[in-house]
Amino acid sequence: MQLICVSRGSFSAGKELAEKLAKKLGYPSIGREQLIEEATRAGIQVGKLETAMIKPHLFTERLAREKDHFRAFMTRALCERALQGDLVYHGRTGHLLLQGVENIFRVRVIADMEFRIQSAMRRLNLDWEKSRKYIESVHEDRARWVRELYGVHWDEAVHYDVIVNTSQMNVDNASSAMCAMAQLPEFQLAPASRRALEDLLLAAQVRVALAQAPATAQLDVKVRSHQGNVTITYLPQQRKSPDEIGQVARTVAGIRQLTCTPASTNLLWIEEQYSPESDSFRQVVEIASKWGSAVELLRVVSQAEDAAEEPPGGAVGRVEARASVLAPPGTPAYNGGIEDDLPDPGPAEEDGGLSATTMELTRVGIAGGSRVIRGGQEKILAALDRTIPYSLIVVGPLFRAKGHAAQTRMTRELSSSLEEQLKAPAVSPQDLQQYLFGPRELIKLAACLGASALLFWLVMANQESILRFLTPEAVPAKVLSASVLAVFVSLFAYLYGTASGLLLKLFKFE
Repeated sequence: MQLICVSRGSFSAGKELAEKLAKKLGYPSIGREQLIEEATRAGIQVGKLETAMIKPHLFTERLAREKDHFRAFMTRALCERALQGDLVYHGRTGHLLLQGVENIFRVRVIADMEFRIQSAMRRLNLDWEKSRKYIESVHEDRARWVRELYGVHWDEAVHYDVIVNTSQMNVDNASSAMCAMAQLPEFQLAPASRRALEDLLLAAQVRVALAQAPATAQLDVKVRSHQGNVTITYLPQQRKSPDEIGQVARTVAGIRQLTCTPASTNLLWIEEQYSPESDSFRQVVEIASKWGSAVELLRVVSQAEDAAEEPPGGAVGRVEARASVLAPPGTPAYNGGIEDDLPDPGPAEEDGGLSATTMELTRVGIAGGSRVIRGGQEKILAALDRTIPYSLIVVGPLFRAKGHAAQTRMTRELSSSLEEQLKAPAVSPQDLQQYLFGPRELIKLAACLGASALLFWLVMANQESILRFLTPEAVPAKVLSASVLAVFVSLFAYLYGTASGLLLKLFKFE
C-alpha cells in the first residue's frame, strides 16, 4: 500500500507529472479540485473560506469553524481513498492533512518563473507582464492559505522528500524517476501508518458529523482518535453541549470509547514514563484545571539509533535492523514510527503508565487524548498539530538511553523547537511550580507585602528628611542621592511587582 502526495504550484506541470506517475505505477489519482467539488456539494463555502484566509481581516468565528469543517472533510476524503489502496494525490500540500502518518512519498514540483510565465501565456492568452503578475499573486495567495491552514511555509524543503524542477527535466523523465523512487522501502506504508490513517479517518468522520448536525454545527470542538478511543474537546462556555455532542458522535461507526471534555486551550505533556501518583501529575492537573485546559499526552519511546552499525543491504537492511535491534527492552518491535497500532496495552507498567494516567485525566474531566511516538526529535515535531492552541508544553525526562550530557542537550533542543513551532512556553516538570501557588509562594508573598509596606511607611514618616536628602547643593551629594533613589525605586518596584504577581496567581488571574 502506497500514498504519493504531489505538491504543485501554478503552471509548473505538477498535475501532468502526477497523472503520468499514477499511470506508470497503475495507481488511481485524484486532484485537489475533485475534493473541493465534493466539499462544495457538501455545503462548505470553500470560496468564502479561501478569500477570508487570504485576507485575514474578513475572518470570522463562523469561518473559523468552517475552516475546521473543511480540514476534517478533506482529511476524511483523502484517508478514505488512501485506505482503499495505492493512491497518487496532487494538490497544494495534501500530506500536511495527514499529521503523524509515516512513509508518505512527498513530492514538490517547481519550475522557474520564465517557464511558468510562458505556460500561463499559452493557456490564459495573456501577455508576459500580466502572466507574471498573475503567477506571483496566485503563489502568494496559496502560500498564505497553507500558512493559515497548517501553520507552515509550503516553500520549505523540509516538508518534502523530493523536489523536482520541471523547467530542467522533461515531465516524462521526471515521472520515470519518481516511479523508481516510489519503489524504495521508505515509501511503503507500514501497518502503523495504516492505523494512523484509520485514527485520522475516525476523528475526521466525527468532526464532519458534528459540523453537519444542526445541534452541534456552531460548536468549537477538537476531535482526536487513538485506537478507536475518541476524545472531543469543547470550550467551557459550551458546557451544556456534551449530551448533544455525544449523541451526534455516536452515530459514527467504529468508536470504542467516547470522551467529551471542556477546554479553552490544550496543555501538551511529553514524557517517556507517566505516573498518576507523581508530583508532576498533580501539578499538571492543577494547572490545567485552573486554566480550563485539556491535557494531551505524548509518550515518547526513544531508540538508541546510534548504537547500531549500518547493516548489509542498505536502506532495506537498515529498516530491518531498526526493527530487530534498536527497540528498547520490553517494547514492541519497530513498526514504522507511530505506535498507533498497539493492541490493548495491558498492565500500566507496560505502556509507561500512559493508560493509567489517561484514565485518571478522564476521571477528573481534562483528558485531551494520548499518542505514542517512537523515535527522536524529528518524529516528535512531525507528529504535532500546529493548529491546536497550546498554552503550555511540559517536557519530562526523555532520551533516557543516552548519556546525561546528550540527554540534557537533546531535551533542551527539543524544548526550543517546540516553543518556536507551537508558540507556547516549554518547561520541565521541575519548573511547573512557577505556575502554581503553594506554601513557598505564600511566604514570598507575605515577605514582599511586608517589605513593601515597611518601605512605604518609612517614606511617609520621614518626608522632610528625605526631601532634604534629595535636594542637596553639593555635587557629590547630588550623585549620592540620585544613586540611592535609583536603588530604592528598583527595590520597591521589584517587591511591589512580585507581590502583585503572586496575588494574581493566588486568585487565578495570571
